[in-house]
Amino acid sequence: MKIVDAKVIVCCPGRNFVTLKLTVEDGIYGLGDATLNGRELAVASYLDDHVIPLLIGRDARRIEDTWHYLYKGAYWRRGPVTMTAISAVDTALWDIRAKSLNVPLYQLLGGASRDKVLVYGHASGSDMEKTLGSFGHFLNLGYRAIRAQSGVPGLKATYGIGHGETTYEPAVRDAPPEDHWSTEHYLRFVPQLFERLRTEFGPEVHLLHDAHHRLTPIEAARLGRDLEPFRLFWLEDPTAAELQPALRLIRQHTTTPIAIGEVFNTIFDCQQLIEEQLIDFIRSTVVHAGGITHLRKIAHLAEAYQVRTGCHGATDLSPVTMGAALHFDLSVHNFGIQEYMPHTEETDRVYPHAYNFRDGFMHPGEAPGLGVQIDEALAAKFPYQRAYLPINRKLDGTLHSW
Repeated sequence: MKIVDAKVIVCCPGRNFVTLKLTVEDGIYGLGDATLNGRELAVASYLDDHVIPLLIGRDARRIEDTWHYLYKGAYWRRGPVTMTAISAVDTALWDIRAKSLNVPLYQLLGGASRDKVLVYGHASGSDMEKTLGSFGHFLNLGYRAIRAQSGVPGLKATYGIGHGETTYEPAVRDAPPEDHWSTEHYLRFVPQLFERLRTEFGPEVHLLHDAHHRLTPIEAARLGRDLEPFRLFWLEDPTAAELQPALRLIRQHTTTPIAIGEVFNTIFDCQQLIEEQLIDFIRSTVVHAGGITHLRKIAHLAEAYQVRTGCHGATDLSPVTMGAALHFDLSVHNFGIQEYMPHTEETDRVYPHAYNFRDGFMHPGEAPGLGVQIDEALAAKFPYQRAYLPINRKLDGTLHSW
């Protein structure tokens, strides 16, 4: 089952996506997502110029060997560009293998560990009242777990505020926008938001919140403590995880569950956090953490320490990644929850898929492989448009984590 063709497809049906398509001798093809938000063409070039010439003629069934060939063979390891490219190859090979056996991918990953996948939606608004309205909208759609983000009084803009009822795309064309930030304003406001949410919507719905790397460890500890009465499902990215021992300090001060990992690339980024049980959910994703092959290894390490998965699933990942994530979620025993943000209608037409949402849960479907296809002719009608994620500065002008 030799690889005979490989191509990179770049398109922008509402936002930019990079897709790798691998084809084998009998005509079966597999898809892999190679999207790195704000740096898409870097991965496209890495694939076109360095990886694809190595794939032609290789046996598509040797998935593990190919992973190590691309990871160890380049000598220069890790990093988001390299790992996103490897992820795309790995996911496409799993798609091919499952299609060749005419089974959905999760059947090759040990079969289903559950009947359906719990997902969470994203309620947001420019102020508290609008966030409460958005939260009610997601409840009406059937979500049982909802992340809540709100504009902060005294700040013109902040992370996580969507532009529609269910969609959120932070990347902006041309130059990166610059937001301003005050940790003091934020720490005063967020506990008030979650007090209102519990008062208005009761104790049953799962509440989540994303601090987006913006707090120092002691600030994160204070926020986690202040949020304890509202029983959050998790507090996401409370502090930048480069300084991993900092999570010990947070653990000492709060029992609010911690979720980290959407920017991680390999198992080595989260090894200490998992082994010391400094986090409760690992959020690494198929597209940026080495594909299905490597993400399974992260999940298996986490299982030994009772850390659950909670894969990143925003719309900066194409339906190819969402399909792959749902097969992974359905199969791993220590699954926790899956982030889900519906794509635009244009994106869904370019990437028709078998996965479905109902009553707060999703299922990847029973189509062979990932259950996600690509309409190349339609994709060509949506050319790439350069876009950047925002930049964040403190009120005094100091550059800060966005």
